[in-house]
Amino acid sequence: MTTAPASTNQPGPGQGSGQGPDFAGSSISSEGRVPIGPVIGILIRRGLIAITRIPAAIGPILIMPIFFMVAFAGSYSAIVAIPGFPTDNILSWFVPYACVQGAAFGGMGTGFSTARDIESGFYDRLLLAPIKRISLVLGALGGSMVRSLLPLVTVLPLGLILGADLPSLLGLALLTLTCVMVGAVTGLWALGVVYRLRSQRSLGLVQVGIFATLFLSIGQVPLAVMQGWLHGAARINPTTNLLRMARQGFLDDGVTWELTWPGLVAGTVMIAGLSLWAGTGFRKVQQ
Repeated sequence: MTTAPASTNQPGPGQGSGQGPDFAGSSISSEGRVPIGPVIGILIRRGLIAITRIPAAIGPILIMPIFFMVAFAGSYSAIVAIPGFPTDNILSWFVPYACVQGAAFGGMGTGFSTARDIESGFYDRLLLAPIKRISLVLGALGGSMVRSLLPLVTVLPLGLILGADLPSLLGLALLTLTCVMVGAVTGLWALGVVYRLRSQRSLGLVQVGIFATLFLSIGQVPLAVMQGWLHGAARINPTTNLLRMARQGFLDDGVTWELTWPGLVAGTVMIAGLSLWAGTGFRKVQQ
């Protein structure tokens, strides 16, 4: 009497356990690895599911930008009377800023997820999975960019209801592009920090970096109103050009190439530089 050989199709790291991404249903390449595209998609989906399972993650992305939008619109309402101010509607000034701020914290959320996986040891299992390791970084980056769109479907509609001017389609497209770029920038910044320090406590450093970059820009008031060192800091801060690009559709002068191309350059350079930062940090995780 013969017995059937034991099955060797045991679930690999993260497969079939319900504890992480399941790559079992994906096709395997000739090299024995899952193609990079499906892996990125699975990791993005996993990151979005994590938001619904951790209610505290909603606060920085949605609640905090709404709070700042309302608070700043009330505190700075008198600045629209300054001669030459680009709009007479204070909400039109602060709604794009709130969307960009929410996008920034959406990118930071990817750092939280990655740090949690590293601390629990699950990230080690991902590194052993039959996938190209670069897909782990690209999946996290993709999750940051998708999360960055959440404020556009919550903060923006609320701002329009409260009285902000309706932007043109081109202006809305530029705001969307800015949010995606900011989500990528902060996601890469967070990943670089987490890969090096490997702790959720390191996200305090990430948060300080985001707040400093946003507040030392034209987030609250135009450059012409600033004085002293704050003016100098905002002038060289690349976030200033990103905010100029994002706000165009809401302001009186409309969209111009003069305010668009500096934002595109600033976002591209920041993403390129922080990709190097995250990439070198990822090498340390693999060691």
